[in-house]
Amino acid sequence: MSATPDSSGSPMLTTPVEIPDHLTKPVGTPGPRLLEIERSKASFSPKDLELYLFGKDYIERRDRILPILENEPAFNKSRLHYMDRGEKYRFGLRKEKRLTQISMELGWDDDDMHMAEGLLDLPASFNLHRSMFMKTLRAQTTEEQKELFLRPAERYEIIGCYAQTELGHGSNVQGLETTATYQPESKTFVLQSPGLTSAKWWIGGLGRTADHAVVMAQLYTPDGKNGQLIKRGPFPFVCQLRDLKTRELLPGRTIQDIGPKAVRVFVQSRVPMVDNGTMLLDHVEIPHVNFLAGYASVDPDTGKFNRPQHDKLAYGTMVYIRANMIQQARSILARSATVAIRYCSVRRQFADRDAPQTDDGRQPAETQVINYQLVQARIFPPLVQAFAFHFTGKEMYRLYHLNEEATRAGDFSVLADVHATSSGLKSLCTLMASQAIEECRRACGGHGYSLASGLASLWSDYLPQGDSYMLTQQTGRYLFKTFRTLLADRNAPMSKENRTADYVLKYISNPEAKAPFKYVGDLSDPQLFVDAFGHRAAYLTATALRKRDIEKRSWNSILCDIFRCSTAHSQYNLVYNFAKALQEDEELKSQRALHRVMTTCFELFACQTMDTEAAEFLSSGYLSPKQHELLRNRVHDLLAELRPQAVPLVDAWNLPDYLLNSALGRQDGDVYPALVRFAQGEPLNRTRFNVDIHSDEIELGPEEGGRVSSKL
Repeated sequence: MSATPDSSGSPMLTTPVEIPDHLTKPVGTPGPRLLEIERSKASFSPKDLELYLFGKDYIERRDRILPILENEPAFNKSRLHYMDRGEKYRFGLRKEKRLTQISMELGWDDDDMHMAEGLLDLPASFNLHRSMFMKTLRAQTTEEQKELFLRPAERYEIIGCYAQTELGHGSNVQGLETTATYQPESKTFVLQSPGLTSAKWWIGGLGRTADHAVVMAQLYTPDGKNGQLIKRGPFPFVCQLRDLKTRELLPGRTIQDIGPKAVRVFVQSRVPMVDNGTMLLDHVEIPHVNFLAGYASVDPDTGKFNRPQHDKLAYGTMVYIRANMIQQARSILARSATVAIRYCSVRRQFADRDAPQTDDGRQPAETQVINYQLVQARIFPPLVQAFAFHFTGKEMYRLYHLNEEATRAGDFSVLADVHATSSGLKSLCTLMASQAIEECRRACGGHGYSLASGLASLWSDYLPQGDSYMLTQQTGRYLFKTFRTLLADRNAPMSKENRTADYVLKYISNPEAKAPFKYVGDLSDPQLFVDAFGHRAAYLTATALRKRDIEKRSWNSILCDIFRCSTAHSQYNLVYNFAKALQEDEELKSQRALHRVMTTCFELFACQTMDTEAAEFLSSGYLSPKQHELLRNRVHDLLAELRPQAVPLVDAWNLPDYLLNSALGRQDGDVYPALVRFAQGEPLNRTRFNVDIHSDEIELGPEEGGRVSSKL
């Protein structure tokens, strides 16, 4: 049997299991023909919608970079599902090195690299270096520090990670235990882990890869009078971890990989390519210049602490990261919906029980699974949610850049609202995306469990993103503050970009407002849904605030209420931004076919979300039981309206097969041969095993000639 090395450097047996020629064709209408029929039903041009969603520059960039990735052996995904953890880490490091080499050889810019990473979808050991490490260096450093740290990082002369989370603290950054104490006499900071729970934990790239880290630590400086140390709060510091040549740990650093992640219990994922690590620091001295002083600073001679101009200036970086996460969640939704919709268009199960018999008395052919309303109700919502996320992601990027310009001019009026909204959206969008992957996977039936589906591994990789419940407290605090301010003074100054103030003021003016629709036709007005979601968000905030301010309930006792406030606020933003595109985007309005199908998607998104959250619309008194029944019936009608457009709509995302890595979601619909080819790659198929209970031998060796007979 011949063996050749694959792209990971490991030997791969090359001879597949043989299948007789007369058994290689599926029975019935082939998948490619079924998808061809589905595409012929489009009422719009998927190419036009793709151009509208992404723009010419994005499409040209993708089409330029994709062939490079598809043809590079180091990026071959074919054996990923059969690798153990060590193999996957090595594969990931090889991928990172080759990707960096290619980017330098071809002169890629940041947008090119971002595109390549997105198309590869192989998060590995440089992931945190390219994202949080360099993003923090760009945002929170002086010019001197950019030369010392950022420029070498951009040239990959140093590899960094972002060390914030600790063994005992995650979301509560203010509670971090790692300390950084300034010593004026030596002009150094001493980094210290006070105890075991202070260990940095889950840090991507720390385990085996990074030689530098941005360490978030509690800053202590002398007060200038009697030398007493004053706690200043958490700030970022650059700390070297390993010798750049020998890769040995430097003194005072105890670092190790934290081992296999829980997702591997359920499914083989790509997570093992990332070396999540832990670190304890014991009296590690770093120079004064290693304190990132873009916003705050410490006088090197006296140790005097100079506060940032605004306490939340560093939040701008988090807003950008969260806007990225919304767009990532959009991609996850689009991928999940693409796989499920294409496969359910190919898959047939049972005959329609209401269909008439054929002339010869036989039962009609099995129906496409996508024709079942119950399936549509599961896989169409992720599709329309993806469009909602798209418009909100674009808006969050706009607000991020607007805030950056404003803060540079000393105007911080946008910051609080944008940060609070981004916090709530991160929590909601990641939660919705992780739930959508699993719903789409289940809708694919038994084949959804196979790693060939592309959904099982996608779920296990993305699942850690979807648990940011505690983050919603930041949104809740802001909603309370805004509501209190406007209750006291309806003319209180607010930024014109503050959508929260808009719906709160409308509610204060008329808390007993009612939904103004009576007929299905009324639901075609996007503004109706904007008003409904705004009223519900304000009602929930008012209810929770009454518990806090009037009933004097503890913060902990209303956390569930606060979570619902944040969810309602975030859903309002999703509805508002989608509606705004339909109402104000001249490019979209000028293309009637696109505007029509996007309106259908919006209406399904708004009606289905409103139906799901009906209890709160009903309890607020805004919606009547009869209106709710009308709304639910409209959801069912919209599913039927969207049915012939489902495959064209996922085609508009134009997700490459290389990215989907799914036998079920293939663009050509040739599902069943692809599943068989996946099975042929299983290494167990090339070995004969000894099941004789009286023999200690386990393997008898490879099949003769490297082939496995098709006979049982």
